[in-house]
Amino acid sequence: MSKGPVSHFIEHHYRHFNAAALMDAAKGYVTHLEEGGKMMITLAGAMSTAELGLSLAEMIRQDKVAIISCTGANLEEDIMNLVAHSHYKRVPNYRDLSPQEEWDLLENHYNRVTDTCIPEEEAFRRLQQHIHKIWKDADDKGERYFPHEFMYKMLLSGVLEQYYEIDPKNSWMLAAAEKNIPIVVPGWEDSTMGNIFASYVIKNELKAHTMKSGIEYMVWLADWYRNNSSGKGVGFFQIGGGIAGDFPICVVPMMYQDLEWHDVPFWNYFCQISDSTTSYGSYSGAVPNEKITWGKLDITTPKFIVESDATIVAPLIFAWILGW
Repeated sequence: MSKGPVSHFIEHHYRHFNAAALMDAAKGYVTHLEEGGKMMITLAGAMSTAELGLSLAEMIRQDKVAIISCTGANLEEDIMNLVAHSHYKRVPNYRDLSPQEEWDLLENHYNRVTDTCIPEEEAFRRLQQHIHKIWKDADDKGERYFPHEFMYKMLLSGVLEQYYEIDPKNSWMLAAAEKNIPIVVPGWEDSTMGNIFASYVIKNELKAHTMKSGIEYMVWLADWYRNNSSGKGVGFFQIGGGIAGDFPICVVPMMYQDLEWHDVPFWNYFCQISDSTTSYGSYSGAVPNEKITWGKLDITTPKFIVESDATIVAPLIFAWILGW
């Protein structure tokens, strides 16, 4: 693949320290794919609100991603940006806001994520009216789906097209729905749509059973991993830390140690982008070699860690992989 100006810049300038780690991780990712491997990407933080879809959507379209694990917030916030982008409010001086100024944002129905405020009415409520109908239809029929499957149904139905405020090619969720790539969403309840779903359960309008659970995600992931880990195997590209990364990486030791299936390959590539420091008990700040002791990575697994801001690093690595 011929390389574009961004890739040439990275290769020429990124020679040492975290910059060199970025370059090594990108080259390792490409090598893994070229040798027939598949890649999982995990999204923590608020990468969707950071508009990672500008590069991640193309990664999905070009089959550079086989499966995604993400928080419930990342699952929904990409779609919120798709339908309400012009209503978002940027607050560059967010570090200087007083408690009263924060309260004023709340009163004006803006929920702040660092320097970006998500508009409640145009984002949360706009999705709510459409996703509720899909939840209710399944509930009435006694059907059950995973959180991402409900989102896929909503996106592919076309009901949101009337609201699109960005080029749809920049929505990674839309790209994922069109490719029907699997998504694992551990702890989905910890999200706006998860809270909304719970409110309907409390009001006896929906049954909790209609939404498939995290345990069912783990069971499904075990089957997917066994079916996709032959040959070069599956790599693990972790953006941030937390449950989006720890939940899926644990599927390997679960099968090996708890199910006693001794033919389970380790993850065959590992990269983490994180600005968390190594500290006592920190998963996000743990160095990759710690994962060897948990039966997640092998001694020979290619391991990379880029200690930097994922909103800066991830698009650059994706740019290299895409040849931009």
